[in-house]
Amino acid sequence: MIDLYYWTTPNGHKITMFLEETGLPYRIVPVDIGTGAQFEPAFLAISPNNRIPAIVDHAPSDGAGPLSVFESGAILLYLAKKSRKLLPADLRGEVEVTQWLFWQMAGLGPMAGQNHHFARYAPEKIAYAIERYVKETNRLYGVLNHRLRDRAYIAGEYSIADIACYPWIVPYEAQGQRLEDFPHLERWFESIRERPATVRAYEKAATVNTRNTITEESKRILFGQTARPEQTAR
Repeated sequence: MIDLYYWTTPNGHKITMFLEETGLPYRIVPVDIGTGAQFEPAFLAISPNNRIPAIVDHAPSDGAGPLSVFESGAILLYLAKKSRKLLPADLRGEVEVTQWLFWQMAGLGPMAGQNHHFARYAPEKIAYAIERYVKETNRLYGVLNHRLRDRAYIAGEYSIADIACYPWIVPYEAQGQRLEDFPHLERWFESIRERPATVRAYEKAATVNTRNTITEESKRILFGQTARPEQTAR
């Protein structure tokens, strides 16, 4: 059994998509990041960066007791190797998937995240910041669109690279993008949206977070954190 510490963010959706796709047994442990649940000691013991998602695998392959994993990319790699699904077994195939997984982790996710922040959540609209991240998001959409021009999925077969990228494209309108400008990406996006596992994952999200609003207090919790005292102690 996998315990999934989860909230309804793009990074959280990655893991429910994978688990629904592969059929690994799991249960969701909600971590409401808008109320500060990610800073509770029990969660920090699993995810020291106080970010969701994180997992605890109660049946790891080494048989040495529960194993916790944090960071969505690391979780996808771990679960793909555990299940032997959605990651090619051959060297070149694995490299192909892994490099695009890291592309999402280092590029598409952070840039789209900053896009969201400055366009939707920042207390003042900073034109330069909004333009900077909308344009960079557009550039990354172009990279992905070009990659998909001659293949159904990012690395040929459906994989954790696609699962990592898809949730970050879902809010394309909020990112100031138009899918019709990227026809290969649009075709890819629609094919993943229609997968039964994707549908189930997003249906579960709707039952976990029924609020779907962000308050000023939530913004303070999400965007106002500095190092905690124990992190700076000598």
